[in-house]
Amino acid sequence: MSDSKSGVFRVGITHDVLTSQGQPIFGQEVFEWLNQPGLVWEYMEETPVIRPEHAARYDAICAMLVRFTPESIGPDKPRLKLIARFGVGYDTIDVPTCQKAGIYLTIAPDGVRRPVAVSAITFMLMLAHKVGIKDRLTRSGRWAEKSDHIGTGLTGRTLGSIGVGNIGAEMFRLAKPFDMKFIAHDPYTDATQMAALGVELVDLDELFQRSDFLTVNCPLNATTRGMVNASKLSLMKNTAYLINTARGPIVDEAALYRALVEKKIAGAGLDVFEVEPTPADNPLLQLDNVVVTPHGICFTDECMQGLAESAFKAAVDVMHGKKPPHVVTF
Repeated sequence: MSDSKSGVFRVGITHDVLTSQGQPIFGQEVFEWLNQPGLVWEYMEETPVIRPEHAARYDAICAMLVRFTPESIGPDKPRLKLIARFGVGYDTIDVPTCQKAGIYLTIAPDGVRRPVAVSAITFMLMLAHKVGIKDRLTRSGRWAEKSDHIGTGLTGRTLGSIGVGNIGAEMFRLAKPFDMKFIAHDPYTDATQMAALGVELVDLDELFQRSDFLTVNCPLNATTRGMVNASKLSLMKNTAYLINTARGPIVDEAALYRALVEKKIAGAGLDVFEVEPTPADNPLLQLDNVVVTPHGICFTDECMQGLAESAFKAAVDVMHGKKPPHVVTF
């Protein structure tokens, strides 16, 4: 329970879950999870970072994209007991600070598993059929050019993944009907599980060399930052496509741009960027063989409901003195 004098367990929901019309990105019914005696919730003020006054006001913060840094808590032990991420990435959260302050950090793998896996496949289908280019041809009345843009059939092609965790494994399960070959690199995965999925584990260089569609499904950390660089991109087929729905800094954008304009690879599907929002003058945005979305391709009703349910359940668990599921810090 809360240790506040009032006995109220106070939950803050970060402002970035609201649309431009001020409505939450998930349906109202999910708020029933917060309908608990002694629990009060509110939307927080718009802020890019959690500040000490927030850590002193709330018992739990359900966070979308705001950051939590060492400066987010003051010198005294904070009231804050939980940061529940609406997602699975936690590179915006300083984990050592959470651990030192005794704050749970939870993620929501069940909420993103299917939506993000579907997003990777959506990019694969769009690139294979050159939907972006054909959309522009149609809008500009250039129907006669459609034969200049023949797509890539999926049967017998190789789908590769950097990482085969929660999302990567789901992607392979969903892709089974396409009759593709599956390969992946993940030093932490279970070989038995991969065999059951029909996924061949290979080293990183071989993954780049053999993939016709190479997807990024790993977290951003010191090891993966800049992993997709000029050296690795040079190993890819000139008919291959790169898809990143994970985190932007995993890919060296300058190297990717050069690989695309020099036709060293065929194209890319990008939901994430090194800097977000990506500047309007990012040269990648000018390329016809690139499909882009604003770190939101997975934003569906299914995804948003799953993320909110996971975060709100975690808050209720902590309120009742229980350890929530999917804890990163402890």
